[in-house]
Amino acid sequence: MIRTQRLAAGVCALLAALTAGIAFPAGAVADETTATAPKVDLVIDVSGSMRAKDIDGQSRMAAAKQAFNEVLDATPEEVQLGIRTLGANYPGDDRRTGCKDTAQLYPVGPLDRTEAKTAVATLTPTGWTPIGPALLKAADDLDGGEGSKRIVLISDGEDTCAPLDPCEVAREIAAKGIGLTIDTLGLVPNTKLRQQLSCIAEATGGTFTSVEHTDELADKVNQLVDRAADPVVTPVATTGADRCAKAPTLKSGLYTDREEFGQQRWYRVDVEPGQELRTSVSVSADRAVNPSYGVLLRAVTERGREIVRGEAAGNGRTDVVSTGLRYPKAEADDDEDSAPAETVCLQVTQSFSAGSGVQSTPGLPLELTVDVVDGPSTSSDVASFGLGRGWWLLGALILTGFLAGVVWGWLSRWRFAVWRTN
Repeated sequence: MIRTQRLAAGVCALLAALTAGIAFPAGAVADETTATAPKVDLVIDVSGSMRAKDIDGQSRMAAAKQAFNEVLDATPEEVQLGIRTLGANYPGDDRRTGCKDTAQLYPVGPLDRTEAKTAVATLTPTGWTPIGPALLKAADDLDGGEGSKRIVLISDGEDTCAPLDPCEVAREIAAKGIGLTIDTLGLVPNTKLRQQLSCIAEATGGTFTSVEHTDELADKVNQLVDRAADPVVTPVATTGADRCAKAPTLKSGLYTDREEFGQQRWYRVDVEPGQELRTSVSVSADRAVNPSYGVLLRAVTERGREIVRGEAAGNGRTDVVSTGLRYPKAEADDDEDSAPAETVCLQVTQSFSAGSGVQSTPGLPLELTVDVVDGPSTSSDVASFGLGRGWWLLGALILTGFLAGVVWGWLSRWRFAVWRTN
């Protein structure tokens, strides 16, 4: 009997140990997944100025709530999202108290969409605009973990809590080296707000966008939240030259540079036979510019002959203009197995012009993507033909027309023969 009890106890202990051994790795995997999850903290201005009704006939606060609901519906499952407010709770005139008015409306973590929407619905425009203190607290919200970290700040007014300069706060956050990016969106911004939000974004490698419509706000916030879920790619700083002969040679990757108003930037890329160059460029206005502008991207030979170009224009509704191009280099002949690579010169030209009293230096932020890949080798790749699949359609139409002509001719002769016989 005693031996039986001991055997039973040993079996129970063994089962418990096996269960624990299985459970611990699963917990470790869960912890690892949480540690690497991308985090986003949406920081929303709820100051009194958000009552203004100048966004699609509704108040700025109503537009922000509508956009937030759309964003919450579209947030990827892997993103841990939180919402922080500034100026939401204190309606009084005491500056010291008003500049402490920032609170976590929804904690950064796995998203409960219903709970988050309920929290957003309670927001009412109230008090001050403590942007600096809110950014410091938001950085604490995102502390810990190895995944990407992003703050998306949405405001319609300048910070009212100087001397704590929000631009200096952003630089302080960047100096910590925690890989945190701050993107800013200005609702119907004036010049001073544009400058302040641009400075905050630039300090951490983020973007600034002015917003005047509800759909623009929802689209941009969705884009930034989705970007947080993408693998982190660190741009490489480079400096383009004033002509191709002195330009830096770039490999596949993401590059940043600055280009002054009316300036051209040159870069070089080596393309082997059978490869295809795919490149794009974006130029953003981080200060007030005149409303009509464009960007031109040209691929030319070392001798200056243009190969292909891409161009785009803006009318002041957005702060970024982008374009791109593709250049497939033909395979070498069989007797030229060791054909040398071709040096392609990339020229970036933008037509931004500074507004009145705006400094021209430093240059405007420029982001260049270079991708050299194996060229198309089969007809299934649309890029391998000028018309893509249109060639098949054209061939089918020619064949159909030929057969229809033969049949119609035969029927016509048959009808004519019958008519003569009768």
